[in-house]
Amino acid sequence: MALLTTYAPSILSLRLADIAGTPITLAGLLLAVVIVAVSFTLSRIAVRLLARIRMRRTHGVAGLYILEKLSGYGIAIIGVLFAFSALGLNLSSFAVFAGALGIGVGLGLQGVAKEFVSGIVLLFDRELNVGDFVELATTPVVRGIVWEIGARATRIRTNDNLDIFVPNSRFIEERFTNWTLQNQTRRIHVPFSVAYGAEKAKVREVVLTAAKTLPFTSPDDGTRRTQVWMTSFGDSALNFELVVWPTVEAVKRPAAMQAAYTWAIDDALRGAGIEIPFPQRDLRIRSVFAREGEAAFAALGYKHKAPEAPAEPAPVVHTRNDAVHETLRPEEQPPGTEKVKRE
Repeated sequence: MALLTTYAPSILSLRLADIAGTPITLAGLLLAVVIVAVSFTLSRIAVRLLARIRMRRTHGVAGLYILEKLSGYGIAIIGVLFAFSALGLNLSSFAVFAGALGIGVGLGLQGVAKEFVSGIVLLFDRELNVGDFVELATTPVVRGIVWEIGARATRIRTNDNLDIFVPNSRFIEERFTNWTLQNQTRRIHVPFSVAYGAEKAKVREVVLTAAKTLPFTSPDDGTRRTQVWMTSFGDSALNFELVVWPTVEAVKRPAAMQAAYTWAIDDALRGAGIEIPFPQRDLRIRSVFAREGEAAFAALGYKHKAPEAPAEPAPVVHTRNDAVHETLRPEEQPPGTEKVKRE
């Protein structure tokens, strides 16, 4: 024991290296390691504590998320600075060496630094928040909920439960669409076609009825009204669009929502006896052996059948429309944003 007590101070004061004229001892190195370990542990505890508080709040969540991220980074950085001080390094005299080291590291890690700064900008930017539904103009198109804004990348979770990591700088340098900015809905267009000769007023009536039957169609309110537009004359059809304002929850499932409206439109048109055309070419024979009309058909051996009266409009059946159930499926929200309302 006496021998250990005698040699312990000399072992701890053992000089390991010299950095910028400052000797690095074993005691200083051990103290620095302890400080770094404690600081990283405190950083993790602070992040978890703030995350729990954020999950229980319904207001000010965006501010708490920023505080959570900055606390994690800040405590870790301060701990590293204290570790340098424990080593006995004078940061002012260490500036030249740090500058040279920083240039070398910066050349190799400039991409990481770029994404880190971009992430800090996104945290303070109100145009993108956790819980928003965004779309990136990529191939294929990426759509999903912003799940987390990290130090290097933003995690987007799609409706197929896939996590896609997008570099933070993409949201600053390139175009993206925020479908739910300020937690508001948007207008969508659902194209469909009917055969020439169809009564336009009847088409409008049955399609509007079908659209308003779906539970995620917002009621008419001021300028936000469900409408049917005739958009163009096609080669073999009249082209229409259903213009509708769905709920915010439905907007976050665009593929299922589009499929649900398309299914409902098809059911409504078929139930009303309105023909849904397909590409075709009609051959019109005006004269056969100097005969026209019914006489020409009779000469060819065909009997002309009178058109059947259209059936009465039938109610749209929703129970078999799987897209409706998918659109109404409860949405999984990022932690702490289940009941968040934008301030």
